[in-house]
Amino acid sequence: MTPGSGRPPAPPDGASVRIVPANEASWDDLQAVLGTADYAHHCQCQRQVWADRLWWHMPFEERALHLRRQTAAGEPDAPGTSGIVAYLGDEPVGWCEVGPRTGFRRVRNSPVAWRGRDEDKDDATVWSAVCFVVRLGYRGRHLTYDLARGAAEHARSAGARAVEGYPMVTERGVEVTWGELNVGPLGAFLAAGFRQVSRPTIRRAVVRLDL
Repeated sequence: MTPGSGRPPAPPDGASVRIVPANEASWDDLQAVLGTADYAHHCQCQRQVWADRLWWHMPFEERALHLRRQTAAGEPDAPGTSGIVAYLGDEPVGWCEVGPRTGFRRVRNSPVAWRGRDEDKDDATVWSAVCFVVRLGYRGRHLTYDLARGAAEHARSAGARAVEGYPMVTERGVEVTWGELNVGPLGAFLAAGFRQVSRPTIRRAVVRLDL
């Protein structure tokens, strides 16, 4: 942060968005994106992994430990990782949790995600992009669009057969809190080439990109 400002530093003019696998980002950079006080910080992106019952009673330190192991942040030679980190210039600004769908218990147990669908929940070749976080101070710049494209490319490079998302259907002029929009907005997925495969509720869609 800029000394005395309480705000993250501004990126240089003309800085472009760069997406890297989470193991190629440092742990400090990932934590800078998640922040120090809001929902993303407290969750440490474990709710989708463990589902509500186990996640709710899990201490913060345990959540952070799981995230560090899942991402292998700061270990570029790690054999695998979960998620991607976005940079604007040298500043870490965004995170998306994306990995094999089988690794997300909340998705597997969700009646919303599977309504009207008949497929193998144990198919590890289908990936899911389940959580999006844009760092406080950089929101409102459409970085979720970059993250959705990055999630698709990350899944493709890892050999996934398809990648899914479970976004919110937002309305122009209607504010949605970041705690609710962490699944990503529908428009970001559609812009990245995903197609809508179901609309289980008025405010939630299921989208998919075959790779």
